Amino acid sequence: MARRTKEDAFATRNSLLDAAELVFYEQGVARASLSEIAQRAGATRGAVYWHFKDKLDLFYAMLERVTLPLEQAAYGGCEDAAACDALEYVRRLISLVFGRIVDDDRTRRVFEVLLLKVEYVGELMPVQERNLAALDSFSAQLELALRAAAQDHGVDMPMAPREASIALCALFDGLIQNWLLGRAFDLKLVGGQAVDVYLRGLGFPPGDPPQ
Repeated sequence: MARRTKEDAFATRNSLLDAAELVFYEQGVARASLSEIAQRAGATRGAVYWHFKDKLDLFYAMLERVTLPLEQAAYGGCEDAAACDALEYVRRLISLVFGRIVDDDRTRRVFEVLLLKVEYVGELMPVQERNLAALDSFSAQLELALRAAAQDHGVDMPMAPREASIALCALFDGLIQNWLLGRAFDLKLVGGQAVDVYLRGLGFPPGDPPQ
């Protein structure tokens, strides 16, 4: 009975996350209500508060359901970027995100909500702060990987690793936002080519052609 109750709670939580994803996508985060999310999930408002502290907590859980598997897949079993083939780690991480956004509807919707459907005012100001912290963390991972790759390949980069990682993040983020806005290009192909050109500009050897 206890196992059944735990499974039921897990199923309810996932139903609420599914519903939140759709409501946030359709209405934006500011206009979405917990009551509507609960109704869409076939649950009660009390069930929402059983699993999540508030709308922000629900929003963050929705993001993590997509982003954590991406991070784990990119590491490929390595404890940190420096323990992997660092240059391959950079290419793998960025290619993986491009591919998931194009090929997986859930990932695409969540990134579109995060990048295009959040108003960073009022109660949603903490989302901006969290996004900046996540971007800093992502940039720090890339910086670590670029440092390790430069050492492994004997490359003297024309930019400091920190600045190079910031610029790479901007390239990555800009490509995703342009594609989500509806610009007609192949995100996996153009994104892969752009990242490879950038890395070659830093002095690294070319990677395999994007598929």
